[in-house]
Amino acid sequence: MEIVFDKGIPGFEEYKIFTISDVEENSKYKMVNCKENINIGFIAISPFEVDKNYEVNLKDETINELKIENPKDVLILNLITLGKTLEKSTVNLKAPIIINIKNNKGKQLILQDDKYNIKEPLTGSDEHVSNY
Repeated sequence: MEIVFDKGIPGFEEYKIFTISDVEENSKYKMVNCKENINIGFIAISPFEVDKNYEVNLKDETINELKIENPKDVLILNLITLGKTLEKSTVNLKAPIIINIKNNKGKQLILQDDKYNIKEPLTGSDEHVSNY
C-alpha cells in the first residue's frame, strides 16, 4: 500500500510518499518505507497489539484533511524504536500515524495529553525498556 503524507512525517517533512507492507516473518509488524529515499524506513505496529484499549479522538481538522468519511476506513499504526532485543524495543503510542485506507492519505499526529508514552514497552514490563 502506498501512502501520501501531504505534510510529511515529523522530522522527515520533505518526504511525502511511503509504502506500507507486512514484515515477512510476522505480519503484525509493518514496514513503512520512504519511496523517495531508500535509506529512510520504520517498523510499525497497530497500537491495539500493545494496548487493547488504545483510543484516539480525531479532531475535525484531521478528519477533513484526510477526507475520512467512515471510521472503518481508518488504519492506525505506531512507530517502533528497536532495541538490542525485542524486549528492549519500545513503541511510540503518543504519535500515531492515521491512514485513510480509501484514499491512501496519511498523517502522523502528536497527541497533546499524557495518556500515552513515547517509549511504551513493546513487550514485557517497564524494567526491560532501554533507550538503545
